[in-house]
Amino acid sequence: MRTAIWQHYNTDLQLANIEIDVTKGDTKSIWDKLQTYLPLYSLFQSDRKNSDGDSEVQDPLKEAVRQILNDASLKTKFDEIATEVKNKLQDVATRTLEKIQEMNPEIANSLNPIIPATESLKWTDVFKSVSITGDEDIPINKRGSGVKRLILLNFFRAEAERRKTEENIPSIIYAIEEPETSQHTQHQKKLIKAFLELSNTANTQVIITTHSAALVKELEFQHLRLVKSNDTIKTIENVLPNRLPYPSLNEVNFLAFSEITEEYHNELYGYIELEGEMNNYRHGKATVSYNKLGRDGSIIVQSIVLTDYIRHLIHHPENTNNTRFTSQQLSESINLMRDFIETLTT
Repeated sequence: MRTAIWQHYNTDLQLANIEIDVTKGDTKSIWDKLQTYLPLYSLFQSDRKNSDGDSEVQDPLKEAVRQILNDASLKTKFDEIATEVKNKLQDVATRTLEKIQEMNPEIANSLNPIIPATESLKWTDVFKSVSITGDEDIPINKRGSGVKRLILLNFFRAEAERRKTEENIPSIIYAIEEPETSQHTQHQKKLIKAFLELSNTANTQVIITTHSAALVKELEFQHLRLVKSNDTIKTIENVLPNRLPYPSLNEVNFLAFSEITEEYHNELYGYIELEGEMNNYRHGKATVSYNKLGRDGSIIVQSIVLTDYIRHLIHHPENTNNTRFTSQQLSESINLMRDFIETLTT
């Protein structure tokens, strides 16, 4: 019948994608098998409530349990356990049936225990209450959010070392929301280093979201994706050169977080200067007074554009004879240089 159907329709199959319910029937067993070939996925969220069941501490341990139980040799042992339980249940059912038939043979001719398939048994639930205690057996989930995130930080550092040395490790995707939460800058740098080491190990992918410009500067340009939102639609884009025609993490932070920094100002200034366009940039712009400090300690008053004024104050902090520029002035100067550079590249 299959051959006849195929021969009749093989010139016009009219194929189409359809959704299949994988939660029941034969498709469920197919999906259960396919899942063994998919990577594990672990999400570590940033916002937590401080309670006894706080999963900020639980999650690293549960993730370790999941990876341990995913080991092929342990799965074989689970199959053996399930088979042993089924055999013993069958023995109980057989003995029960014998007694039933002694009393009333018409009630039942057979009793067969039905247990779930081995792969669908929730082995991880056996360890769902794993927890951590610290000094004097004080539960870690009683500590502050910073301490709990610090434990999570070092879980990833330990994972980076373990996955570098072990063979045949399962594929896994780690997703971490805002790893900078409640962490000192130095801790953030160590965490990013651990993420980079993890991502460079076999069968491992790391995805993080961040609002931290400090974290961005610890990454490479090719690691970055910019998520944009306009009311209802979110888009994810590769980070491409914008005003500067080369990869700049200072520019990424400006575009992503509207971060106005002296480093970005210096970078824009240096690019215009390198292109030999500084005089053209200055042309027609308003000037401000700058008190230049001479070698003999004298003061020479100059009229210079705002960008030069800021540049001088950044590079000559020893000259205290001028008013410090404001954040608004720094932003204005950066935008003026960005607009000018755009005219050079168009």
